[in-house]
Amino acid sequence: MNTEKHTILLAGGGDLCRRAGRILLAQGHDVWALRRRPTAQGTAGLQWLSADLADASTLRLPRGISHVLYAVSPGERSPQAYRSAFVDGAANLLAALDPGALRRFVFVSSSAVYGASQDWVDEDTPAHPQGYNGEILLEAENRLQQHLGGKAVALRLSGLYGPGRTQLLDKLRQGRAAVTEDPVHWTNRFHIEDAARACAHLLMLDQAQSRYVGSDDRPMPMAQLYDALADMLGAPRPARAGAAPTEAGGKRLNNARLKASGFALDWPDAIEGYRALIRV
Repeated sequence: MNTEKHTILLAGGGDLCRRAGRILLAQGHDVWALRRRPTAQGTAGLQWLSADLADASTLRLPRGISHVLYAVSPGERSPQAYRSAFVDGAANLLAALDPGALRRFVFVSSSAVYGASQDWVDEDTPAHPQGYNGEILLEAENRLQQHLGGKAVALRLSGLYGPGRTQLLDKLRQGRAAVTEDPVHWTNRFHIEDAARACAHLLMLDQAQSRYVGSDDRPMPMAQLYDALADMLGAPRPARAGAAPTEAGGKRLNNARLKASGFALDWPDAIEGYRALIRV
């Protein structure tokens, strides 16, 4: 693991970036965070830059940035917004960076780049995105690999949960959740704190591979997870519904490569992670 002091840019500046930033600051690095409207909440020690990744003219960056965490959110769910955030924004940022200083660029992607499968899915599984979001993320990953080679790392995250991310629990409490059982729909989760630690880990990893799956140890049928959470909440178990053609089956994500790199999960099981949230 790299122990030098580095100048790090967190592009996006959202919850995941801020959590990763606190870890990197504790390691002694110089950490900058970029977003359109900087926030002071929970960000002691971060140095903020106000800029729009979609507008190259606003990207005035400090020199010597050696590591980048690119974890952005599109302004809306549309192909245009996704392309602006992930393809155009990344290209604009690369053009503004000092190429001689850059050593690692971690791009936060999604398991949406994969298709549905009843088999285990890992980094070597061919990507077959079934929606525009996965298609655009995969394009962005490939462009970064072409431009940066071994400096680029894609972290393909499963569904994030944790403090401040309780939408599923809210839907279950309100009786608005439905699950599919035929075919079995596999679902995957990753605690936000583990996701932030994984980002920091891959940024500083001496020898990183080009792709990593970010998920916990326990994929499970959606009905099993939702029923367990409803029981914890004292809410009715969700209704059963048929799967949409593009969602049928889900997938089971294998996180072995991430763990083999030296990363250890604090929250290996989403049921226990959600139990801790419910108790708060």
